[in-house]
Amino acid sequence: MDTSKFTPAHAILVAVLIGGGFYVYGKHLDRSPAPVAPGTITVSGEGKIQVTPDVAEMSFGMTTGVQTTAKAASDKVSNDMRKILAAVKAQGIEDKDITTENFYLSPVYDWTDGRQRLRGYEATQSLRVKVRNLDKVGDVLTAATDNGANQAGGVQFTLEDPEGKKDEARTEAIANAKKKAEELAAQLGQELGDVQSFNENSGGWYPPMMYAREAYATGGMDGDMAKAQSAPMPAGEQDLTVSVTITYELR
Repeated sequence: MDTSKFTPAHAILVAVLIGGGFYVYGKHLDRSPAPVAPGTITVSGEGKIQVTPDVAEMSFGMTTGVQTTAKAASDKVSNDMRKILAAVKAQGIEDKDITTENFYLSPVYDWTDGRQRLRGYEATQSLRVKVRNLDKVGDVLTAATDNGANQAGGVQFTLEDPEGKKDEARTEAIANAKKKAEELAAQLGQELGDVQSFNENSGGWYPPMMYAREAYATGGMDGDMAKAQSAPMPAGEQDLTVSVTITYELR
């Protein structure tokens, strides 16, 4: 070979040919199959249990009607609420289960000939009470209204600790989903592997509003309070539902 005629262009051409040969040779040797992702199966399951409420919550309060001054309205709502609280506590309700929901003290206006005129002031206070002895629900509400509450209602039966009951429903839902997955995998000639994903929806229980009432004074706001009768209010049972979605690996 006459190296005197070997130019830089020839060197580049040789390098390209050698590099291409190595690439083809490497591709020829690399015949291993690409990894295949394992198959998966996604199923849903539901767990439903019957729960019996163990506490009741109710709201009640009083509004003063129009008083001549703000102090008069504030004094009246304070004095009346003391009587209501005493009556409620006499039914066995503890201080820890009584919470003030709201308190309002506001002016009241009349409109005469297109002009605003101050008529007086009105105060309102309401309480939220938790009753742990469900047999006393009607008695507590009656005690409040008989002693000055002219607004009452919103009795709701619920659970003190719903999470414990949700655990039971969740266990049932997972078992239900796994059973479905095993049956489907068997039909596909597969076996279940590891869990790939899990999702839960536990919003299936909504305690009902069992009782609602407003009681109003007779003969005007300063008249005698209409006596409220103690009505039976059974708590009953409600469904607590948990649903899950699980993805399993197949093998």
